[in-house]
Amino acid sequence: MNTESKVSERYAEGAREVQESLCCPVDYDAALLKILPQEIIDKDYGCGDPSRYVKEGDTVLDLGSGGGKICYMAAQLVGENGHVIGVDMTDEMLALARKYQPEMAEKLGSDRLTFHKGYIQDLALDLAAREKHLADNPGLEAGAISAWESEQKSKDPLIADATVDIVVSNCVLNLVDEKYRTQMINDIFRVLKPGGRVAISDIVSDGLVPQHLKEDAELWSGCISGAFQEQQFAQVFLDAGFANVMYDKWDEEPWQVVEGIEFRSVTVTAVKPEAVASDKTHSVIYRGPFAELKDDEGAVYPRGVRTAVNKSVYDMLLASAGKDSYIFIAADNQSHLTGGEKSKGKSGCC
Repeated sequence: MNTESKVSERYAEGAREVQESLCCPVDYDAALLKILPQEIIDKDYGCGDPSRYVKEGDTVLDLGSGGGKICYMAAQLVGENGHVIGVDMTDEMLALARKYQPEMAEKLGSDRLTFHKGYIQDLALDLAAREKHLADNPGLEAGAISAWESEQKSKDPLIADATVDIVVSNCVLNLVDEKYRTQMINDIFRVLKPGGRVAISDIVSDGLVPQHLKEDAELWSGCISGAFQEQQFAQVFLDAGFANVMYDKWDEEPWQVVEGIEFRSVTVTAVKPEAVASDKTHSVIYRGPFAELKDDEGAVYPRGVRTAVNKSVYDMLLASAGKDSYIFIAADNQSHLTGGEKSKGKSGCC
């Protein structure tokens, strides 16, 4: 099965006519949907809402941006100083997203979006530039094409190294052929700035998907048989060097059950670590309820014990979804009890 062509065909059809079987129920922020064109809402195929992790001023990269729904939601959150980049390989979906770009720019007060044609497993390759090069130079042999691609990716990558604050995606990573998945996660790591985040909504399975299901084009393009196994999904981010990897959203009820295998929507969040600092001038205290926590680097945080950490770890924990599990004590001894609010000193009895 040619995974890429089957997926592109299915989603090209989804850009032309609504494909209800491609999406699961998601509770999106109604306020962000209010100014979106109805066609974009109707032709969106997702399983989660990674836009809720976007912050003001962010440069956002949406992998498999489709008709642009998450991009246009994120554009409202980043404000005038932020920017949103959508990458998709399907011409029909890109046309749908760009169709409303002038209208949305007027509503937002500025044009904060860019849509690129590209593969989410190779964020350096500019597919539009490749197509133009082939059209201008017909009859090129495979070796010449490969050499041009290598030069283009080196000199003018579609998404440059360390330029993105947050990578989001909505039910798309599972569509990529398994042989490209390590490259895909490594490329996400590459384009993120140190301290950058990921928020990936996708479908996972509670068991390994058998080969005969993987070879079913309808199930693969329908976000079923290409699903990551649930433990594997978190592990691929750890293997790429991410920290603070966690399932922030986990649907209790499966979206579908096929041959006894449960397929459900989840959202994984993670952080690209900053350069390791040697000074341990900050501290955190793990609140409980467990005896201790152990992070992906092997550091242990015993319950109720002040643990020295360097600034990069301190900032990463403070920005994480699990920040409420810690008491934060900065180098200046000002406590940040819940996500950065400094405690106020009091005299007398507590």
